[in-house]
Amino acid sequence: MAGHSQFKNIMHRKGAQDAKRAKKFNKLAREITVAVKSGMPDPAANPRLRAAIVAARAENMPKDRIDRAIKQGTPGADDTNYEEVRYEGYGPGGVALIVEALTDNRNRTASEVRTAFSKNGGTLGETNSVSFMFNRIGQVVYPAEVADADGMLEAAIEAGAEDVQSDEVNHIVITAVDDLGSVRDALEERFGAPSSAKLTWQAQTLIPVGEDAAQTLLKLIDVLDDNDDVQEVIGNFDISADVLEKLG
Repeated sequence: MAGHSQFKNIMHRKGAQDAKRAKKFNKLAREITVAVKSGMPDPAANPRLRAAIVAARAENMPKDRIDRAIKQGTPGADDTNYEEVRYEGYGPGGVALIVEALTDNRNRTASEVRTAFSKNGGTLGETNSVSFMFNRIGQVVYPAEVADADGMLEAAIEAGAEDVQSDEVNHIVITAVDDLGSVRDALEERFGAPSSAKLTWQAQTLIPVGEDAAQTLLKLIDVLDDNDDVQEVIGNFDISADVLEKLG
């Protein structure tokens, strides 16, 4: 029985991982489709599409799935219109959260996001209720192995970036919103395609979160991430490594 139980446990975990992977692919495909609809189906002439394809490849999304998403965005292929929507609110511990979504039904998505907040210790606010605590930035990410920290910093500054945050995993290059495209292109010539290149939000200050609040906060973020319409969740929280280790 023990072996049978272990096998069932492994299959359950694999099923959960496969489901999570499928959701990730759906979100990446939606971004590709929206990028095509907002520009052109040629990545060379559409920076947003190029960035979306890079992100998809970084997640090992199959080429045929990428091609399908591009075709879905071409005129006449699909009349589904996705809107970019931003939700803002507070999570456990007074943490500010920004939720960015692509949806074909604003009422459905708003209801689901509101429910996620209310059931997990948060409160959904009005637009701009927390975004003043963040700066809108461009962000280009490269794996750490493409260059050492000094080399990436030098290349990024030459390209017009504002800052670089390097660790053992990634180089995160920060740019002004209007400079994202030019910085990305300059770094791409030198280091190849980045892991990601996008506009995002950067918290002006971080709020330390204790174990109890962190547990509920991470549950809220998981629920939001599990929503097919939600593309990204950004917060101004700081959870220590010790707390994360305790929470598993």
